[in-house]
Amino acid sequence: MSTPKILAFAGSARQGSFNKKLVKIAAEGARAAGAEVTYLDFRDLPLPLYDEDLEAAEGLPENALKLKALMKDHQGFLISCPEYNSSITPLLKNAIDWASRPAPNESSLECFKEKVVVLMSASPGGLGGLRGLFHVRSILSSIGVLVLPNQ
Repeated sequence: MSTPKILAFAGSARQGSFNKKLVKIAAEGARAAGAEVTYLDFRDLPLPLYDEDLEAAEGLPENALKLKALMKDHQGFLISCPEYNSSITPLLKNAIDWASRPAPNESSLECFKEKVVVLMSASPGGLGGLRGLFHVRSILSSIGVLVLPNQ
């Protein structure tokens, strides 16, 4: 059996993000269980706001291609996402939108095919980010990702 490769990231850009801390703890747990884990900070791959006109004029941004390559190279994702106004963060939604676009000689949603995702959230609020995770689950499920049922 091969070593599972997991990509871990948070849907937050804040340096002191609770969600970055949470996903790093989950990544350590996955490593302890024998997985090979890569941590991605979206600050290292800045993306423009998704714009179909920009894509048509210039193609996919270099960082979108890097993100897609990272995603394709891993079998699953650990995603920790804060809740912004009862929903998904713009940072995570934008990354999903760019990653969903086909690169040359690639089908749409290629980097999401056969992926398994664990969702989590940390928040000082009473619901702990639960309302935002509902939207993340809905988006990922609709593009063919297997989102594990308990969060």
